[in-house]
Amino acid sequence: MDEPWYRDGLRFECTRCGRCCRGAGNVWVSDEEIAALARHLELAESEFRRRFTVRRQRRGISLRQKRNQDCVFWQEKEGCGVYALRPRQCRSFPFWRANLHSRESWEATAEACPGIG
Repeated sequence: MDEPWYRDGLRFECTRCGRCCRGAGNVWVSDEEIAALARHLELAESEFRRRFTVRRQRRGISLRQKRNQDCVFWQEKEGCGVYALRPRQCRSFPFWRANLHSRESWEATAEACPGIG
């Protein structure tokens, strides 16, 4: 089997710029992540779900977006309001299958993400 194009490793360090937190896109959350975020914000889980999540037909539950499509927890001057407990989807960026598919995909992602490289 061929080794992946990134066999020598990839460089990434989150700069907390928020570019991946802003704009269209769903942030999928698990029941465990919802429970942890609710505890962190000192809310009942039902209140957290009502205020901060939306059920997407058959796809699961995602965090709500603001009117401008930013993540509900993105704050312009402070950054991610739940950074320490951000969902796995956020923690794993940019190491998503679509970004790792090819060197070209990784480089395209790097154009928007200053933490890559």
